[in-house]
Amino acid sequence: MSGATVEPPQMRWWGWGESRHAPGLSQHTLELLNQVVGLSGEPRPPVALSAVTLRPSALSDSAADALRAILGADGLRLDHRERVLHAAGKGYLDLVRLRAGAPASAPDAILLPAKHEQIRAVLELCAERRLAVVPFGGGTSVVGGVEPLRGEHSAVLALDMRRLAGVRLDRESQIATVGAGLRAPALERALAGAGLTLGHWPQSFEYVTLGGCAATRSAGQASSGYGGIAKMVLGARLAAPAGDIVLPAMPATAAGPDLRELIVGSEGVLGVIDELSLRVRRAPEEHRYVGVMFEDFASGLKALRAMAQEHCLPDVARLSDPAETGISMAMAGGGGGGASRSDGESGGSGHRGGGGGDGGGGGRLKARLGRAYLSARGFGEGASERCLAILGFEGSAADAKSRHARALALARAEGGLSLGGSPGRAWLRGRFQAPYLRDELLTYGVLVETLETATPWANLKRLHGSLTSAIAEALADQGTPGIVMCHVSHVYETGASLYCTFIAKQRFGAEADQWHAVKRAAGDAIVAGGGTITHHHAIGRDHAPWLVREVGPEGVAALAAFKDELDPAGIMNPGKLFLGRVDPTAGPGASDA
Repeated sequence: MSGATVEPPQMRWWGWGESRHAPGLSQHTLELLNQVVGLSGEPRPPVALSAVTLRPSALSDSAADALRAILGADGLRLDHRERVLHAAGKGYLDLVRLRAGAPASAPDAILLPAKHEQIRAVLELCAERRLAVVPFGGGTSVVGGVEPLRGEHSAVLALDMRRLAGVRLDRESQIATVGAGLRAPALERALAGAGLTLGHWPQSFEYVTLGGCAATRSAGQASSGYGGIAKMVLGARLAAPAGDIVLPAMPATAAGPDLRELIVGSEGVLGVIDELSLRVRRAPEEHRYVGVMFEDFASGLKALRAMAQEHCLPDVARLSDPAETGISMAMAGGGGGGASRSDGESGGSGHRGGGGGDGGGGGRLKARLGRAYLSARGFGEGASERCLAILGFEGSAADAKSRHARALALARAEGGLSLGGSPGRAWLRGRFQAPYLRDELLTYGVLVETLETATPWANLKRLHGSLTSAIAEALADQGTPGIVMCHVSHVYETGASLYCTFIAKQRFGAEADQWHAVKRAAGDAIVAGGGTITHHHAIGRDHAPWLVREVGPEGVAALAAFKDELDPAGIMNPGKLFLGRVDPTAGPGASDA
């Protein structure tokens, strides 16, 4: 399997992206947020790396020597920087703790295998010595999925997959076999030369690994057209402490229950996904991204449902509720034609600059023209229920044109007003920006968090109302009333997802209590309201208390039995995905939720 030997750049230890990324919050946005939720008087930047406090490594000298014998001298890292970089993912609480210099935990060492045989030997050694192992890809988890929990084990190790990054392409079959540590952009670059694409674009695209996508069952912003990662995985290899599961890439099979479904979404608790065979497609000839304004959320939902069930669904389909539409347009300086937002897999809402990404006089002119255009058609400032949709069509020129025309006809039938391509282009420019903006808002003492669910069409509007109300009430109960926004982000024939973003002033010194209270309220509202506890962020640690209410105690027991078989010593990613054989009558506790 071919692949570059240069290790990819790592993200900032305290947040998203690399140091080359410049701040993106405009003065206009800061002033708006100060008016709505309030900013801290003085910015609170992260502490220096040297000020981050870690417990001493608990890895014994004999275990370290044994691991070096397997991985080589440079395959075991114990330095402070690497331990901090692997101490957490990129969830809200992760970043609050890291920026304060007090992560909840840290790995005792970092392992860097370069081939399957090394992983196999490492897992056998760790099972023998009772060393916990946490698989680590891009480190982009927002649900505590890579938190290094030691549990009952003598030490906990981060198994970093970045050296397993090769690619082997079967052009005739359109199958790409990749090392699980390969980052998504590297795969797209490799496929581009053959005129192909995977079509998987989570908001974490810049840093996520393909193994991480599979392990967390990610959806991707274009899942309405390309499908989520589960639809793309044709074959896989899972290295578990008890042995390997190797599933060849087959177009279809009736060989019993699909074990691929066991591996995809397993979150590292059964073993390590170290190789994947993925279905790839011809790269699109044309990209058509447009904006449509609806009179209200219900009209937009009807239009999206019709598109899905009439088989002209866009590859990307986003519908903001009135709150998100209003905030997005306000952050864009009120520009109708240029309004956009940055949404998808992790992070909040908004985009940099004004006028839909156009700066200066041109952006302000476009904003004025956009307002005039909307007002002339009944969607002006007084239309408080208006909702913005972004529709993206990719494929051959004929296919994209046909679906675009049919979808717009269905939108118009529900009162939708086409805004042309400007909002779509602005959304594309800002589609990966939200995590960067969240980091900046943390500096100003602002809580920004997201969560997502999915439910059938018949229940969607009801769940939207109960969920957003539960979040708003929980924030108010904390003494920090805020903004609660939501959008539909993934659409199916039978239903759709809801992706909520909430923004409020932090309770300085009680950030964790504030977050736990809102998370509990939201999780309870989701399961009580008939939604899934997660659509694409995975279970990790944050959602584990609610899993039994979704799959039942027998379902959790079945997962525990799989784990007992593949990981009898219980070393793989302790404390994630499920809480073991739990009491189904027990509700989530503050320490778990």
